[in-house]
Amino acid sequence: MQTLSDLAPTYRDGLLDDVLPFWIEHGIDRECGGYLTSVDRDGTVIDTDKCIWQQGRFAWLLGELYNNVEPRDEWLELARHGLDFIEKYAFDREGDGRMHFHVTRDGRPIRKRRYNFSESFAAIAFAEFAKATGSARHADQAVRLFEEFVRYNTTPGAVPPKFTDVRPMKAMGFPMITIVTAQELREAIGYERANACIDRAIEEIRRDFVKPDLECVMECVGPNGEVHDHFDGRTLNPGHAIEGAWFILREAMHRDADPELTALGTQMLDWMWQRGWDTEFGGLLYFRDLRNLPIQEYWHDMKFWWPQCEGLIATLLAWMLTGEDKYASWHRELHEWVHARFPDRECGEWFGYLHRDGRLSVPLKGNMWKGPFHIPRMQLICWQTLESGMEQS
Repeated sequence: MQTLSDLAPTYRDGLLDDVLPFWIEHGIDRECGGYLTSVDRDGTVIDTDKCIWQQGRFAWLLGELYNNVEPRDEWLELARHGLDFIEKYAFDREGDGRMHFHVTRDGRPIRKRRYNFSESFAAIAFAEFAKATGSARHADQAVRLFEEFVRYNTTPGAVPPKFTDVRPMKAMGFPMITIVTAQELREAIGYERANACIDRAIEEIRRDFVKPDLECVMECVGPNGEVHDHFDGRTLNPGHAIEGAWFILREAMHRDADPELTALGTQMLDWMWQRGWDTEFGGLLYFRDLRNLPIQEYWHDMKFWWPQCEGLIATLLAWMLTGEDKYASWHRELHEWVHARFPDRECGEWFGYLHRDGRLSVPLKGNMWKGPFHIPRMQLICWQTLESGMEQS
């Protein structure tokens, strides 16, 4: 049986000595509150607008580190710094009460999306802060936001339609994020309805998005799992599906290596790894077509930072659960490919966007989508998973 224990220091040091210090140095807005994430290679701010997703995500990371790595006062205060900004500026108090997606540096609203993922990311941040401080108010806020997220996405007509009703579709994003958000609230504040929410979300993914006859995981389907043979219906997102796989594998680990969940998660990983892995250049591709037809999105063959992170977590958890050498081999191959290309040895942190052959596309370190989340989350999970495995062996 292969071992991956020698990789643990790379994940630990990458998180604590590189990625986190970069964002603490360059991402904290001491003047207006919250976090700035649109930065150039060296951390220079190139846009001061703020994404509410990133406010919640960075506050969650800081709280997670405080609770599960070391109770550093700096981390807790910086988490509070982000949550204060969220509470002051993220909610549309003069409208429907939902959270914004995009605001100015000083919190004036610019955009609210149809979807309410801002609530899910804020929920996990409030939950970690509640765990760290014992604050019942923050725990209640976490539960309120999560339950609003679920209610909004399960109430017919609540989410404004993106298209007409001629060909209705739904995406896997909602059940996926339901799983991981409920997991975080269960761990942080003992959320009592977590298991029921997780079970429903996993069943929806299994029933409607996992297609054994096609050997794939769909990104979008009809309301009852129908596959639409059109550009949008055929477009697969291997990174997203692999992310969903590790959420399920994580749940399997929580439930004493539940064999049914392990089988589901590893099957999702197997199918989408075969579809997403670039056999010519290495790394995970962004989009694939269900029938291997041409894809309409022009960035379909680029190598973004986040699918690689999801692949690293998924392969590691699959190996921990099954002991199968193929998952260790996949993890090490991706680990070596990623660490040879994405980390910036000169300025710190990781680049986010590579061309298919691994050449750098753009040198920025953050924007409205890339910030202190996918990379440090991956580093933390991989480091702690490998260390726990070493302790058990």
